[in-house]
Amino acid sequence: MTTANPERSSRLRRSPWPSAVGTWRRAVSDALARPLTSYYLLMGAAALLLTIGLIMVLSASSVFSFRATGDSFTIVRRQLMWVILGLPAAYVVSRLPHRWVRRLAYVGFSVSLLLLALTAKFGVERNGNTNWLPLGPLVIQPSEIAKLALVIWAAHIYANKERRLASFHQILVPVVPGMLLATGLVIFGRDLGTALILFAILLGMLWVVGAPARFFIMSTLIVGVGVFAMASTNPERFARITTFIDPFKDFHGTGWQPAHGLYALSSGGTFGQGIGASQQKWGDLPEAHTDFIFAVLGEELGLVGTLLVVGLFLTIAYAALRIARETVDPFVRYCSFGIVVWLIGQMIINVGMVLALLPVIGIPLPLVSYGGSSLLPTLVALGLLVGFARREPEAARALAQRKRVRSAGLSAR
Repeated sequence: MTTANPERSSRLRRSPWPSAVGTWRRAVSDALARPLTSYYLLMGAAALLLTIGLIMVLSASSVFSFRATGDSFTIVRRQLMWVILGLPAAYVVSRLPHRWVRRLAYVGFSVSLLLLALTAKFGVERNGNTNWLPLGPLVIQPSEIAKLALVIWAAHIYANKERRLASFHQILVPVVPGMLLATGLVIFGRDLGTALILFAILLGMLWVVGAPARFFIMSTLIVGVGVFAMASTNPERFARITTFIDPFKDFHGTGWQPAHGLYALSSGGTFGQGIGASQQKWGDLPEAHTDFIFAVLGEELGLVGTLLVVGLFLTIAYAALRIARETVDPFVRYCSFGIVVWLIGQMIINVGMVLALLPVIGIPLPLVSYGGSSLLPTLVALGLLVGFARREPEAARALAQRKRVRSAGLSAR
């Protein structure tokens, strides 16, 4: 029979781990409770995603760019140009009063519908979708602009109807017909991916204003039938949908892109091959710098890099939902929620495509994939969220106090 060592038992009782964990939890809780937490989370996560995006566009596009133009930096220079244009736009939007943003709601909605209609009539076909509109030397994708315009327009209308949203008719009109019209114009151009994002935004906005559950069930069934009809009438799209579960079944056909995306992810391992070391970008992986940039990211930065990117998107979602929960302004609540549904829904679809969990439907990864048509509206949307975070009463007081302290310090000097 052995006796317990009293000194060892005392050391175990005085183990620093429980107190360390408790201290860490209190520190995190205190940090999240600060008035400027949402502001800093949005700024930090967006800046990191934008930086990662520029690095990955440079790496993923270098081979394609050199073959097309003789210069490995052509595409990343274009992306950098859009960043230089987008950041001032985001800054200006973050400083605009809400009333000015809301005054532009109907203008933005009308312009986006006009651009979608022009695209349906005069659009340029790329990869089976007529969703590009030539405007002089530029070719833009109006459906990306429409995402932001529709969110602001719907949020403005629901904010005006805040006290009448108990009526199902007030919830439906005019938001549902307007958004269905925009979605129909996108479907006319055979852009199934963007149509699904617009539909997700619509359902998200209806959910946050309290639409009944039966409406969501009916809408899901109708959309499911519509998606099946669109897929079955297009042989290429039908092949993509039927082979996404096992892309190796048609390896040299419709499974080529998702199969090589899986090759890229699997060869990345935990920590990746290193920036610039991707093998799939040398021609085997189509759209390596746009729709499938997440595959190149996984190959070069590994599981750690992919989880970091997903975590940064979830950080943006957390900060935006925190703003929507704490605000007293209905426009801020609805707009923040709509932006979250848009960005997170698009991220989920893009990552699902690369992981062969969803069919390849041509959706870029926000802030990371190449393309000014996607990047500019995304930066403006993030600028809106930053402005919402800055104008929360406690955050505004904290920023004003900081400004007074800095002014006092400069005066003392």
